[in-house]
Amino acid sequence: MEFSASAAWAVQQARNLAMELEGRIGALGFLIHDRDPIFTAAFDEVFKVEGLQVVRTLPQTPRMNALCERVIGTLRRELLDRVLILGERHLAMVLGEYLNHYNGHRPHRARRQRPPDAECQPIGTPAELNHLRSIRRRPVVTGVINEYHHAA
Repeated sequence: MEFSASAAWAVQQARNLAMELEGRIGALGFLIHDRDPIFTAAFDEVFKVEGLQVVRTLPQTPRMNALCERVIGTLRRELLDRVLILGERHLAMVLGEYLNHYNGHRPHRARRQRPPDAECQPIGTPAELNHLRSIRRRPVVTGVINEYHHAA
């Protein structure tokens, strides 16, 4: 089996991650990845040594990882393509702000344009909201995203 430069790079990245996580890697139970040839036995072994169970997705099952892929795509398009991340602490702060925005303000089509955390918020009709003419903008997630609210 040929060990490509890309596979060698992936193994080195796995080692770097394992060293960076140090004792925290033990809190993880699984590493799930697809069957890309870049994920060689040497790549898997880095995580097995740390006590993780390596799980490969089944062949020819594109929907098996669909939810994860969708979340990653949303984060990439709406956030990470627009912000230069300066480190782990910065990433945690930006992701925390985005999570608050995503669950508390961002409209979701499947929820009739309401955010997930808006269970107790009444749904206003256009006639009810017509008297509210003043709109306020509030930048969130380091100014990358703006939230708009009716001013009281």
